Amino acid sequence: MISRLLVANRGEIARRIFTTCRALGIETVAVHSDADAEAPFVAEADHAVRLPGNTPAETYLRIDLVLAAARRAGADAVHPGYGFLAENAEFATAVTDAGLAWVGPPAKAIAAMGDKLAAKTLLGEAGVPMLPSWTETDQVNGFPVLVKAAAGGGGRGMRVVRTADGLADAVASARREAASAFGDGTVFIERYVERGRHVEVQILGDQFGTVLALGARDCSIQRRHQKIVEEAPGVLAPAVRQRLHAAAVAAGRAVDYVGAGTVEFLLAPDGEIFFLEMNTRLQVEHPVTELTTGLDLVRLQLLVAEGNPLPIDATPAATGHAIEVRLCAEDPAQGYRPATGTLHRFAIPGVATEFGPLTGAGLRLDSGVTDGSVVGIHYDSMLAKVIAWAPTRGEAARALAGALARAELHGVATNRDLLVRVLRSPEFAAVELDTGFLDRHPEVFTPLVSTGELPVVALAAALASAAGRRATAPVLAGLPSGWRNVPAFAQVTRYASPDGDEIEVRYRRDRRGALVEWAVDGAAPAAGAAATPAGPDAAPPGSATSPPGPDVPPALTLVEAHPDRVVLEIAGVRRSYRVHRVGSEVFVDGPEGAVNLTELPRFPLPGAELAAGSLLAPLPGTVTRVQVELGQRVAAGDLLLTLEAMKLEHPVLAPADGVVAELPVPAGGQVETGAVLAVVNPDEEAQP
Repeated sequence: MISRLLVANRGEIARRIFTTCRALGIETVAVHSDADAEAPFVAEADHAVRLPGNTPAETYLRIDLVLAAARRAGADAVHPGYGFLAENAEFATAVTDAGLAWVGPPAKAIAAMGDKLAAKTLLGEAGVPMLPSWTETDQVNGFPVLVKAAAGGGGRGMRVVRTADGLADAVASARREAASAFGDGTVFIERYVERGRHVEVQILGDQFGTVLALGARDCSIQRRHQKIVEEAPGVLAPAVRQRLHAAAVAAGRAVDYVGAGTVEFLLAPDGEIFFLEMNTRLQVEHPVTELTTGLDLVRLQLLVAEGNPLPIDATPAATGHAIEVRLCAEDPAQGYRPATGTLHRFAIPGVATEFGPLTGAGLRLDSGVTDGSVVGIHYDSMLAKVIAWAPTRGEAARALAGALARAELHGVATNRDLLVRVLRSPEFAAVELDTGFLDRHPEVFTPLVSTGELPVVALAAALASAAGRRATAPVLAGLPSGWRNVPAFAQVTRYASPDGDEIEVRYRRDRRGALVEWAVDGAAPAAGAAATPAGPDAAPPGSATSPPGPDVPPALTLVEAHPDRVVLEIAGVRRSYRVHRVGSEVFVDGPEGAVNLTELPRFPLPGAELAAGSLLAPLPGTVTRVQVELGQRVAAGDLLLTLEAMKLEHPVLAPADGVVAELPVPAGGQVETGAVLAVVNPDEEAQP
């Protein structure tokens, strides 16, 4: 039996495996990079071993270092989690050769499925339905097509190509990304099915020849071919579900599969199914299967690795419905640009359990971060998985959307608003799903907080900041905020919005602290109104600095203002705003959603001006290629260079027609946030 398990991974999956190990009485060993030294998974392990360095290539992908850590910590088994070395046949062989138990499928099965081209041939011969594919660009006989990496997964190295003109560039780009992510730049080309659904079957096998299907999941909501919303059981016709289960079991038996794995399929609108790939590991989305079957998949992995037969002999019936979302540090409105920084607060209301089973309807959280976690550039952008289970699909979606909308996620941009809008969309409710869902529904990229609400949010932030200053005032702390002998002048606070626009808040309070009038410039047209009179010193409603109009919020009353909470009454309805300040950053969570503002200094210091047309690095990364030369004329939207950060390649495009004036960073150069990547002098005739 396994007594001490090393998890060759990080983040939430390491914490997930540790949870089951604690329940079974198995000691745990973490390995960690320098960047992860203070991460929650390291603190939770019974033993931890440092892997010197930060990048995956220096640390988590080093087979020799991981095995040395296992020997040093006295581990007798290794669990690879997912990603990194999880689907590396060489690693599986090295673990077993070292006399350690391998919690995963045999190296032979990993190798067979790790090469997507070889897997298609093998499983096609076993009767699993396949899409037509090609290995050379001149073989392609129809469009659209999908360029895919032969090794790895997770959407990396994938490109949709709709015309022959873009095929060569897509293949070259996919090869670079695949080589960076998996160490293998081999790609192939496959027919692309429009409006197809991504469905998959969880399988489990043991050393006695049993291979079971544990149900089907729908993972069609994707960005950049990476799943962000997954659910079980997938809403499928019974005949389709039966074909999926049969094909998945056939795939597992074709490679003598042992352990947990997933067979992924594309479901065409006409009901045809096609094999996509087989993941020889535990999937990110395994919690939805656990919550609908009552099984602990990690426990079953460990039992099988110890040589035990599966304790079940048939596909379990699904109970209720589970939906999972991947909460990522990224800005969907900016092309899913990854975000870095310190997560000052990470709080999701209503969580009933972490990493484990639910006893009824509720939320499960599988998170790799906590308050104070630092989100860096070296690893994937996923922060956590939030999973809801309820008796029906509609109830699960509503509960999950509500919890996300009320979550306090401060310090790092996330995809939370996008997830909430997807879960609340009529199309999601009607199961009108496919892998192009986000492309067809740009409305889900709209922030939860409307433009019309932003002035009130900014006012709440300013009132909370003033309350905070009064609470810490060394003298005369009992005076109302902004008190002065001549109370005719408004208090002024300026903020930078999430988009970088400047917002100016002006308000005036009477001697009793009641709000008399307020105005906000820059957040919405003519945003301002008189406050509702609240006492004998209050000004009449007609004293607004900007008269109310159709785009102006109605008059409001300040009910109470504290450093961390402001209550306003608007048109007879009270609204509470939670306010959290860290330095100059102000995080406001209100009824509609959350807004992050940055308070600007009253007297800013002069700074160096950037050259017109400067393009800045949105986050730290490495310039992987420079596409243009100095003096070259470019058109708006032309690719200038690519920046690799958080394991993805990000294009940097020309903002306008012009001439390339500066290229300060060569290919291979590393940059920090805000560094100048290029300068494009706009054409004079295009300037205002």
